[in-house]
Amino acid sequence: MKRFLALILVVSSFSLTAQSNSELIKHYEAYYKQMRAQGDVQGIINGMTHLNILSPSQARKDTLAYLYMTEGKYMQALNTIGIEKSATDSDIAIEVKALSLKSVKQPELAIKFFDEMFKRKPSAIIAYELAELNLQTQKITEAEKHVTYGMANVKEDMKKAYYETQTPYEVQLKAAFMYLKALVAFNKDKKANIDAAVDILDDALKVSPNFNMVQLTKNELLRQKQILQAQAAEAKK
Repeated sequence: MKRFLALILVVSSFSLTAQSNSELIKHYEAYYKQMRAQGDVQGIINGMTHLNILSPSQARKDTLAYLYMTEGKYMQALNTIGIEKSATDSDIAIEVKALSLKSVKQPELAIKFFDEMFKRKPSAIIAYELAELNLQTQKITEAEKHVTYGMANVKEDMKKAYYETQTPYEVQLKAAFMYLKALVAFNKDKKANIDAAVDILDDALKVSPNFNMVQLTKNELLRQKQILQAQAAEAKK
């Protein structure tokens, strides 16, 4: 009899827990929906966090990580989703890992996820990211490959934002690829290719005259050219 009563208590406990869990899920689903209606991002994150605890799923984890990323909370995004690469990763997961790793200054790790994004859906925009990251890691051949793809596939309406000034600005993505093309040329031979790189930068300014980063880079290359010329003149004395 005692065993029977104990069994009833255990079963009742499971039933109550299941009922309580179900009610909580309904509550947080309603909470999540309301936060979305109000545009309360932190509330949306809180709601999704509770839902993922109560009823875990990869889709919810991916969504939570994406929400963190869009708020600029890149470490939280990576802590939520991890940095391992898997063939079963969703498109959202790959994007979160790629952009978050880039943002926390981990270009080597970011490249493999941008590569996966490019394999799944090639585009000039992703090619730019790959070219830039490969330049940062001194993989010049890979960078040049993506610059070539980008130049061949860029559309006139595509833009690229830059943030080195107090006020962010946009330029033609074509001009952005020309900027990277100049950097590739310079990195191939930092003495012999200065003039060639400057010529490409001048062409980029014709496409986007407001391209401040190009002007800064051009000025620096011309400064380096003057130093080299001065050193050569001194060596002849």
